[in-house]
Amino acid sequence: MVKRILCLTVIVLGVQLSLLGSAQSATQSPPQIKELNFVFLHGAGGDSGDLQLLADAIEAQAPPYIRDYEETHSGTKVRVNTLARCYPNNVDISTWANNIATSIDEHFQKSSLILIGHSMGGKTALYAVAHNVGNLADKVPLVVTINSPIDILSKYYFIGGGDYWRARWLISSDQGMLDSLAYYDSTRDGSWVGSNKHWLAFISGESAPLSKQFDVSGVDPLPRDMDDTIVPISAQYSEGADVVYYGEYAHSDFSTNDNVTTFMAQQILRYIFGGDIECSVFARSGIFEHKAGWLPVTNSWEDVVGELPAIDGTLIHQNKSFIKWQEWEDVVGVYTPDSQRSSYQASLVNSFPLLTGLTESRWLTADNPEDFRLHLRTRAAPRMSVQVHWSVNSNVIMPAGTERDRYEIETVTGTPFTEINEASWFSNDQRDLRIQIRSKAAGPLRWFKAKWRTYAKETIERKIIDEIPGEVLSGDITGTQ
Repeated sequence: MVKRILCLTVIVLGVQLSLLGSAQSATQSPPQIKELNFVFLHGAGGDSGDLQLLADAIEAQAPPYIRDYEETHSGTKVRVNTLARCYPNNVDISTWANNIATSIDEHFQKSSLILIGHSMGGKTALYAVAHNVGNLADKVPLVVTINSPIDILSKYYFIGGGDYWRARWLISSDQGMLDSLAYYDSTRDGSWVGSNKHWLAFISGESAPLSKQFDVSGVDPLPRDMDDTIVPISAQYSEGADVVYYGEYAHSDFSTNDNVTTFMAQQILRYIFGGDIECSVFARSGIFEHKAGWLPVTNSWEDVVGELPAIDGTLIHQNKSFIKWQEWEDVVGVYTPDSQRSSYQASLVNSFPLLTGLTESRWLTADNPEDFRLHLRTRAAPRMSVQVHWSVNSNVIMPAGTERDRYEIETVTGTPFTEINEASWFSNDQRDLRIQIRSKAAGPLRWFKAKWRTYAKETIERKIIDEIPGEVLSGDITGTQ
């Protein structure tokens, strides 16, 4: 009898606990939904298909990121939606921004918007958010630009004159778009978005200002700048951007190149869900210039820039003989342990070229980078003096664990018939910021002055999804419009 009573008691308690658990489950809150609403914005002369490959890459790569986030954030689900539509290509930036905002209101009706814009689409996205067009500033946590003309294009030299780029577009019904490209400065918009939201800028360009990589019918439209065919690389970003350099690619290569779009999609998703991204940060800069001689021949130069001056000096010898030429051999400079030499210069100064000479100059030890000493051989005619100025530059290697990323070279002033046609890193050492540059100028007396900048890689981590509010929603986890 006692056993029956105990069994009955256990059964009753089990039923009660089961009912209690069911009641608690029934009163639990439904899952919280975080939406990632991607809006793809094409550029001038383009359409929504230009970003289809990137949209597909993001959709294909997103599930693992979503799964990992949901596993570490119990009770939260992530929904992904996309909007890709076409917009008029010939309107000014303000009208274009209003068209985007209207399209979102009519066809998307979402918040937590991630605007991804190519070229003019990216420039307009920054404008729309910074100026709060259609209340977008309240809805957009992140703007992504791809090869967008952030800086005004009118400040850059186009072949045939400053208005060449207008003829290039051949848009007879332009209603302000060209003026927005030429004269509207988006750097302030970018700075605002970068400070108050987030701005991820993808940039690319050729290897040298007059490289033939992206020439149009054999012509480089921007002969003084490293460009992507249409936009100089230095115009594709400004202060406030997290800059990702994706290589030597033309303006729209990303729309057809699987490798590029796969890389971009990965960077965007890591930026949203958290993960290391290698961005480009300024490291070093300088100026170099050359002038052709009097003769009507082409003068060529090969420079190594990115060095630092180490030591220099002047060597003077006087031949006191009345009848014989005299020669001298000298060792100048010092041995500098824990430093690395880079290059040297030695040249005659205040000397008669035909009656004096610098017949040899070389490193004293060819295979020791710590030895900054030079071996110089000079000569002078009777009763003449020879004077040589010499200098040695050092190579400053970045600290261990850091790597270089890219460089920029631009001709800031000069005459026609000059060119910088080749450039490359000086060595394979990823910490070496030196650039080897080849240039030329046709004589007589044509000249140029150029500026160079080097950039290093900096690892950053962002996690935009933590800034996106969650809501209790229903429906499918993915959607496309």
